[in-house]
Amino acid sequence: MKKVLLSLVLMVAAQVGFAADGKVHVKGDMKNVGDTLFVLTREMMTQPQTVLVKDGKFEFDFPVEKVQNIFIVSPGLLRQQREANRVQMQLIAVPGETMELTGDTKSRYDINGSNFYKEYHSADLAMEAVNNEISAMVENANKIMTEQSQEAAAKYYNEQMPALTAKMQNAIMDFIKKNPNSEASAAIIPQLEDLAKMKEAANLLSETVKNGRMKGFYQNVIDQVEAQKKAEEESAKKQAAGVVAPDFTLNDINGKPLALSSLKGKYVILDFWGSWCGWCIKGFPEMKNYYNKYKGKFEILGIDCNDTEQKWKDAVKKNELPWLHVYNPRTSKVLADYGIQGFPTKIIVGPDGKIVKTIVGEDPAFYTLLDELFK
Repeated sequence: MKKVLLSLVLMVAAQVGFAADGKVHVKGDMKNVGDTLFVLTREMMTQPQTVLVKDGKFEFDFPVEKVQNIFIVSPGLLRQQREANRVQMQLIAVPGETMELTGDTKSRYDINGSNFYKEYHSADLAMEAVNNEISAMVENANKIMTEQSQEAAAKYYNEQMPALTAKMQNAIMDFIKKNPNSEASAAIIPQLEDLAKMKEAANLLSETVKNGRMKGFYQNVIDQVEAQKKAEEESAKKQAAGVVAPDFTLNDINGKPLALSSLKGKYVILDFWGSWCGWCIKGFPEMKNYYNKYKGKFEILGIDCNDTEQKWKDAVKKNELPWLHVYNPRTSKVLADYGIQGFPTKIIVGPDGKIVKTIVGEDPAFYTLLDELFK
């Protein structure tokens, strides 16, 4: 049984050996699916397969030569439009198998079908109770955000989620321990998200399943999480308090070179952002408030990332950002030098040129820190 909680599930495409027929067969009988669906993978976002729906029923073959995720979405979702029947299903596609989907895309749906999907359905049922708890928690968080504030919602979410995550991990591990010969056990390993847990789970599988057709699917996730963990550890070293901030020279909004070292002797906030970054844009009003509140006590150097020069300039003008700005071309090493992993990232550099604090994301703690530094 499935709840639509895709943002809470880590499932990424993976590689396994080639299958003889190279396709998965999908049959559906569902409510709230509209009259058209798009089917795609991460690699074919701009060339989805179109599926026609009649009275909630649809059937199609989708080419897959490896066990991987596919996405079934409504046209409006792909086009980033508002729509009544918003569909977003992330599913494991196994070559040579038949997937049967039943239920309601707005509440819950079941995945069943041929042998693999029967096993996967059992795994889904084992996780359903916790999924329902997570869904209820997310709904409460959204309600708090609407009725109170984003900060209150984040506080509630951060207080509730660790226990629910642990509960989900226990449910997954319990299923795998009881079903070491089930391919579904291998397929749900990525949902553990924790690297140590995923490795532990893989070792619980029977040798046949562990080294079978699901191996690439779960192992690729383990490898990616391991690489991400290593990258985060390296970033933490580069962004740690007391580290000398690497100097760089980039062109400012007028096309003139601006070196970070030219600002030494004052507090400088390096703001890594982009016009495409929603959270970056949402944070600008408060940043402007604090820039005026402590005017002259620090400087902000906005470092635009992953934009064209024109989009960068347009965003600075549209948001009326009064501080210094430089454009960071894709050929630059600045992101690597600072170990930037997400946006926005704000790095406070002291008058001595050393890092004081790094804050990733739009976090109220950033403004609390500014109050502590400049009051």
